[in-house]
Amino acid sequence: MKCGKTVFDVRLASRFEELKGLYMELYHDEQSFDYFVGMLRKCWGERKKPLRDQDARREADPHWYRRRELLGMMLYVDAFAGNLEGVKNKLKYIKECGVNYLHLMPLLQSPKGRSDGGYAVSDFRAVQPELGSMSGLEDLANACRRAGISLCLDFVMNHTSEDHEWAQKARAGEPGYRERYFFYDSWEIPREFEKTVPQVFPTTAPGSFTQLENGQIVMTNFYPYQWDLNYGNPMVFNDMTENLLFLANRGIDVIRLDAIPYIWKELGTDCRNLPQVHRLARMLRIVCEAACPSVLLLGEVVMEPAKVAPYFGTPDKPECHMLYNVTTMATTWHTLATGDASLLKRQMEAVCALPKDFLFLNYLRCHDDIGWGLDYPWLGRTFGTGEVAHKRYLNNWFTGQWPGSDSRGELYNDDPRLGDARLCGTTASLCGLEAAEYEGDSFKLERAVACDLTLHAWMFSQSGIPVIYSGDEVGRLNDYTYHSDPDKQADSRYIHRGAFQWGLAEYRNDPDAYQGKLFQGLRRMEGIRAGEPCFNPDAEVRVEDSGDSRVLALSRRSGDRELVCLFNFSPSFLRAGVDREGSYTELMYGTKYEDIRSIELWPNGFAWLLKD
Repeated sequence: MKCGKTVFDVRLASRFEELKGLYMELYHDEQSFDYFVGMLRKCWGERKKPLRDQDARREADPHWYRRRELLGMMLYVDAFAGNLEGVKNKLKYIKECGVNYLHLMPLLQSPKGRSDGGYAVSDFRAVQPELGSMSGLEDLANACRRAGISLCLDFVMNHTSEDHEWAQKARAGEPGYRERYFFYDSWEIPREFEKTVPQVFPTTAPGSFTQLENGQIVMTNFYPYQWDLNYGNPMVFNDMTENLLFLANRGIDVIRLDAIPYIWKELGTDCRNLPQVHRLARMLRIVCEAACPSVLLLGEVVMEPAKVAPYFGTPDKPECHMLYNVTTMATTWHTLATGDASLLKRQMEAVCALPKDFLFLNYLRCHDDIGWGLDYPWLGRTFGTGEVAHKRYLNNWFTGQWPGSDSRGELYNDDPRLGDARLCGTTASLCGLEAAEYEGDSFKLERAVACDLTLHAWMFSQSGIPVIYSGDEVGRLNDYTYHSDPDKQADSRYIHRGAFQWGLAEYRNDPDAYQGKLFQGLRRMEGIRAGEPCFNPDAEVRVEDSGDSRVLALSRRSGDRELVCLFNFSPSFLRAGVDREGSYTELMYGTKYEDIRSIELWPNGFAWLLKD
């Protein structure tokens, strides 16, 4: 670089005025900003050469993460392979699954029994001892990089554990640390907050504040042992940004910003999605572009679509590189339970209308529960559906209590007072595999496998990055052993967080076993998706009229190629299609169709029809 400037200086210079403007708008503190810039330069200086080389490659190929070949998998280190070394030893299996994006669920140091599944971090620079060490995480990141796998890790921004060094010093009254949280000496202000702030966990952790043994009151929006950080304090933002860059410098490619809508608190508001949150997100994007441009930000925004899209930012001022497609996930399960694709069609029309630059992570299941955040005003106007009654129906269906349902799930955060609850369970158990295997019913088993594959085909058909939950590729069933674990039995989410069943994986190449049918079916879908230009992220995607409310139809066009996707969400044979002339070939099974206006679809079946 000329005049002794580093590549960091050049990157930062082009963004400096905006970064400073945003920082000063929030903090009005020149000294803190100078420290912030010095910290960024130091972190870049500590970045090792292989990561800087990767920065340069990805800067030259800014759309590297938008390719149709990307396939994700999320897993818990201990459940999958015991520890980090175990995951490294299983990379061959992960590659065999076609995965090149690996999301490790929370693994930073957290107190046993008070961790909320690892989301109460007591040290952002240490790994939970039983999982390994920070050097072990770096070794795994290096191995993933060599294998062509991008590594994703959660970064819990909103709060720390009550055992974190900052929290301990705040509890002890050490100067400068109470200000990193929201401490009060009486309930006067906390009561004012609680008038407008919704409860996150009204049954398992009611309220938004906790009174400590010394009488002090601290903000705890999630659980009493998770103390909310005060991002109105520049020291918090500076130090948390440094923690983020520390992880990036260990070789983490994707930083998942946990609960980002919650991070700015202001009295008299709901403390969700405030304008200051977007300024912080924009600053983090600038930080990554300057100090580690190969690192992506993944926003976790579990909100309705109108509140999700703003976290992409704008074309000239982007925020997160990627966001979760939360609402489509919940609507997909609603569609399966009702056998009516009308709401999903409406949802996809809204998604297809978004700019193509917006990149979603699509998934059927994740580590968390399924919350029924559906468009109830529209359901009410269209079908006369009441929210409470419909949630009760969905939960009865997916827990197997509704006549005709073979689904097996459990409720989470059941609130009888509000008639509300969320749902837990593995994909296979929710699709009916568990019930079919228990009953020894081969007919039901075939139907459940077909349903499972169709839901995955639907996920692969959406634009964005598909992410499989570890174990779904071999039909992992619910794990009920959590009922006897004192540390887990109060949290039904552990029903789908159980140990990976390696015995199932042994049958992944057996065409007669359901594990083999699922594994090989998914591998075929993944191969088709990777090889077909219609799955390009810039393809033109439209929702079509299938002629039957039980069938969702989608078309994807790239150049002169067209793919028509049909998904039957009912348990019946039926005929449906789209108004097209010409011949089409079904990609999964090779069937030729001279007319696709009305083709037969299997119960809970699908068709990928490529125009000849």
